[in-house]
Amino acid sequence: MTTETQLRRFTPESLRAQILAILDAWGMRADSAAITADVMVDTDLSAIDSHGVSMLQMYEKFLVEGRLDLTAEPEVVMDGPAFAVVDGHHGLGHPTGIRSMELAIEKARESGIGMVVVRNSLHFGALGFYARLASEQGLLSLITTTTRTPVTSATGGTTPILGTNPIAFSAPRVSGEPLLVDMSTSVVALNKVKAYANKGKTLPEGWVFDRAGEAVTDATHAYSLLTKLGATISPLGGPTPESGGHKGFGLSLMSQVLSAALSNAAGPLQTGDRDNIGHFFLVIDPEALNPGGKTPQNVEHLVNAMQQGENGVRIPGDPEREARRERGENGIPIPDTLFTTISDIAGRASAPVVLAEVGAVELLRPATSS
Repeated sequence: MTTETQLRRFTPESLRAQILAILDAWGMRADSAAITADVMVDTDLSAIDSHGVSMLQMYEKFLVEGRLDLTAEPEVVMDGPAFAVVDGHHGLGHPTGIRSMELAIEKARESGIGMVVVRNSLHFGALGFYARLASEQGLLSLITTTTRTPVTSATGGTTPILGTNPIAFSAPRVSGEPLLVDMSTSVVALNKVKAYANKGKTLPEGWVFDRAGEAVTDATHAYSLLTKLGATISPLGGPTPESGGHKGFGLSLMSQVLSAALSNAAGPLQTGDRDNIGHFFLVIDPEALNPGGKTPQNVEHLVNAMQQGENGVRIPGDPEREARRERGENGIPIPDTLFTTISDIAGRASAPVVLAEVGAVELLRPATSS
């Protein structure tokens, strides 16, 4: 089996150019496309391969099905001193996520705390990207979101009822590197199952179960079942109360309430012509509560205590930061199956294929149309 180090690696610049070429051919607004490409490339640089360029497959499907409005602009429909409600108007979620996070940051600067809830959004990538925006400005943040497809069950069940409903938290440190937690409330994200399928990897037993309760380890088969509500992903902690699955299920419910109940986004198993994904952004200015830069110092002391002596533990956010450094230098690995898929998407859009391998100067494959 091909390992990541054996995969062909592509320059981040060409990956961004490829995404922009496709989004432009689809008719997306230039400013929104630039934001979307930035978020997607950063996600792949962070080795979160499930939420980067591979998502073009799903976005194309949304476009064909009429579920996606690429001309949409996020709109603030309710605005208060420390809160706001944003309507994404069924556009890709990345521009909506950036606008909402920037708004929450502005309100936290003014009031000490800022909260923004979002409705009528779509997939907006990895939450950690948005959480870092707050920590880079010395602020704390908590972000949650619903997801499109019900894939997790209540603890011990086999009926998909909730999405993977991820959460992210960030806190600034005096070193400049934030404490960043970004995780699904299921044992794994749905798109990570897809990433395993793209790489031809076998799923660990215990991640996915079919409706009869049998483990599914074939990633391609598992992803197909999950998208058809024929399987479930275990809650964070595992499939049973004994393994702690009730805790992951509780966190998923929390995310659903914050992301959807507040914003009036779609609930479990609701259907419609278009998606109505909800997001929740909370930003806190620690200076309003603990002046003098003490909060980043306290976070730094906490992290240092975890990493002293023989502990040497990796702090949440470390793997992604290490990946950004390594992939920034050596390129982003892309499986051949995914490269072919991206090329085919470009061909159907009549966009050029501009992905370039590290060290190469010519196009890898000419644009095609169909």
